[in-house]
Amino acid sequence: MRDHRLLEADFRPSPNFNARPQGEISLLVIHNISLPPGEFGGPYIEDLFLNRLDPQAHPYFQEIAGLHVSAHLLIRREGSVVQFVPFDQRAWHAGQSSFQGREQCNDFSIGIELEGCDDQAYTSRQYQQLQIITQALMDSYPELNPQRITGHSDIAPGRKTDPGPAFDWDRYLQSLA
Repeated sequence: MRDHRLLEADFRPSPNFNARPQGEISLLVIHNISLPPGEFGGPYIEDLFLNRLDPQAHPYFQEIAGLHVSAHLLIRREGSVVQFVPFDQRAWHAGQSSFQGREQCNDFSIGIELEGCDDQAYTSRQYQQLQIITQALMDSYPELNPQRITGHSDIAPGRKTDPGPAFDWDRYLQSLA
């Protein structure tokens, strides 16, 4: 890691970020995303995070046109990694959220998107990459630890469901031991 970026990741800078109000990094949030929903591959996730998603490319895209969102990282199905926002900056991934009574999780969290959906198994390569990346993040940011890793559904209950029941939390967390 250098300059708050993973050396192994393809860096595609998103305009959807700002400064962290206190510079704190103490939470890791696991998400999923597929565009269109339930479909994998293609340029659409990157297009969304880079504000270049064509609303005419799919009917669903008309619903999300104009969203300004990002994540720090995307782990694709085959394990490739794209970084959109340096870790020391505030990516716009969690929205209205709360962790242990503290609001605005974007202010102090890193967001990792897994290319996937709630009800389809994630790939072994995604779990491998997520484990390697998580360990690198915990080594670089001492406030991060397994007790400070959560799902989007946990910090935005009733509003978000990801990473969903298909995500194997036991497999992931045991890999960090």
